[in-house]
Amino acid sequence: MSMFKKVLASVGIGSAKVDTRLEEARVVAGGTLRGVVSIRGGQVEQQIDKIYIYVKTQYDKEENDRKITHETEIARILITEGFLLQAGEVREIPFEITVPERTPVSYRHTPVWLMTGLDIKMALDPSDHDYLEVLPSDNMQVVFGALDELGFRLREVSNEYAPRLGAGLPFVQEFEYVPTREFRGALDELEVMFFPRGDNLELYIQIDRRARGLGGFLSEAMGTDESFIRVTFTGNDLRRGVHEVSNQLYELISRYS
Repeated sequence: MSMFKKVLASVGIGSAKVDTRLEEARVVAGGTLRGVVSIRGGQVEQQIDKIYIYVKTQYDKEENDRKITHETEIARILITEGFLLQAGEVREIPFEITVPERTPVSYRHTPVWLMTGLDIKMALDPSDHDYLEVLPSDNMQVVFGALDELGFRLREVSNEYAPRLGAGLPFVQEFEYVPTREFRGALDELEVMFFPRGDNLELYIQIDRRARGLGGFLSEAMGTDESFIRVTFTGNDLRRGVHEVSNQLYELISRYS
């Protein structure tokens, strides 16, 4: 009977179960999450080799003229090394982890979740999923406020396949804006990507100019109607507030619109 239970446990029947309980599911990108991983033993003792928590999300990739959604791992954090879990035993392991600064924020339809996995040799690894609400950092909030002050309206947020820009990740999070005031008639849209650099914040901005006249039409047809700009706001710039950053963005965008 014992051998039969071990065989069932190897395919997940009567095996250990894992449940992660978070103190708070809302976290700022770059902030700290605290919680407890609870493991309940199954019908037989099992050797737990390691427990990991993975920070995961999704991104879209163009494949054969279709957008395909892929899952990806932003971070893998070791919670504890191995131990022997007795049948029916309950073990609780508190943890504190830092959510990477590059974690996408939970705007629109951007899912971010934790997956807790038990590493058990010769068995189906149990896992648990917990969705997070990732909030923008204070630095990002200043830029959002500056774009709003300039009359840009957020139209869409998405994680797009871009391994060259991802700095180790296969995607970047894009914030797509449309002008409603100052730049209306000059721009079609503005795409903004955020790259935290410690106290500073680097922006990668794609400006899609509106075609005007024959020259504009030819530029659009040749794909030369877009400008790509990198700009870094220092911690001092950002601490001066929304109006300071708004002025700098206005001057920058005006040069390329």
